[in-house]
Amino acid sequence: MEFNIEGNPLPEFMDMIRKVKPTQCTLVPDSPDAFTSDRGWNLTEDGDRLMPIIQELKNLGVRVSLFMDCNLAQIERAKAIGADRIELYTEPYARAFRMGDMESVFYQYALATQKAQEIGLGVNAGHDLNLQNLGKFCSIPGILEVSIGHALVTEALEIGLFTTVKQYLKALSNQQ
Repeated sequence: MEFNIEGNPLPEFMDMIRKVKPTQCTLVPDSPDAFTSDRGWNLTEDGDRLMPIIQELKNLGVRVSLFMDCNLAQIERAKAIGADRIELYTEPYARAFRMGDMESVFYQYALATQKAQEIGLGVNAGHDLNLQNLGKFCSIPGILEVSIGHALVTEALEIGLFTTVKQYLKALSNQQ
C-alpha cells in the first residue's frame, strides 16, 4: 500500500512531509485559502522554485508528482525539473463529460498522457472524477492511479462504503 500526500509545498506542508515521508508527494499550486485546486502548475513561473523542493523530496525517498494541466510544453518542463510523475488536473474533462461534449477534451488528456510516458513520466489523474466519468477516463492507456477520494466518500455516505467500492471497481474493470 502506498501513501500519497497532496498539497502546496509551503513550509508547514514540507515540515509534515519530512516527518511522515510518504511514498508519494503530489505538489499542487493551490493557495492556502483555496477550497480546492483550480489549475495545474505553470512551471515557466514556478519551476525554479520547485526544483530544490523536488530534490529534497527525492533525497527523502519520496516519489514526486506535479499537478499539471494538459499542456505538453509544461509536461516536458515537469520532467526537466525532476518530477517522477504528473497528476493531470481533470476538472475540464469532468465538466465536458457532464455537458456531453468531452471527446476533444478527452483527446487532449490522451495526448498529454502519451507525451508524459514518452519522456519517462508516470501519469496519475484527479479532480472531479466519479463513478460516471471514471471508466471512460481510465481507458487512456497507462494511467497509474486516480484521486477519487472526495467522490468515493460522498457516494459512500449515500449508498454505503461496500457498495461504493464495488461500483468503483466495476467502473475501473469495465473501462468504456
